[in-house]
Amino acid sequence: MGEQDANYRFTDEATIEPEHITRARAHALELGAAPVSAAVGAQCAVLAAASQALNIVEIGTGAGVSGLWLLYGSPRATLTTIDSEPEHLGAARQAFAEAKIPPARARFITGRAAEVLPRMNEASYDIVLVDADPEGVIEYVEHGLRLVRAGGTVLVPRVLRNGAVSDPVRRDAVTAAYRSLIHETQASPAVIGALSIVGEGLLQLTTRPAG
Repeated sequence: MGEQDANYRFTDEATIEPEHITRARAHALELGAAPVSAAVGAQCAVLAAASQALNIVEIGTGAGVSGLWLLYGSPRATLTTIDSEPEHLGAARQAFAEAKIPPARARFITGRAAEVLPRMNEASYDIVLVDADPEGVIEYVEHGLRLVRAGGTVLVPRVLRNGAVSDPVRRDAVTAAYRSLIHETQASPAVIGALSIVGEGLLQLTTRPAG
């Protein structure tokens, strides 16, 4: 095992996931919902806590795992989660109820993100997490940057596509879109960007205040 692989394994094993999130993860895997890893979830929780987030949008519910991590980091926040799969939203509702999260702190929207996001108020959210269909990642990130307030953050897990993005031979449309997203946002003067390679990868984009 190489040094990098050893670091990945150690990080994954060192991350302690709260019991209520572990239960939600097990249910998500049963549904085939592919939840974010505990390592990425913990990073999201830290960012939610550091920003003292009060209003969060999640594009792609994943049966509730990422949402639970975000609310774990910011217990006073209200989460709006969007998914086109009613079964995944139902699993998230159950997970949130079992975690004793007050109903007023979570809003579940069934629908395609491309149709829901244009109707949401811009500059009104502290964090937007983008974890929906990969084909729409650039469109969703653009919406996310519109929805967050100045100094707000857009989070994109799975951004490394299981090593595909770093492989120059891989040139399929989805991989190219993720690669372009990383390069363009890293070079953009409108955001401060950072790319974490822990877990499945996490792109972090914080908007710069105007002026």
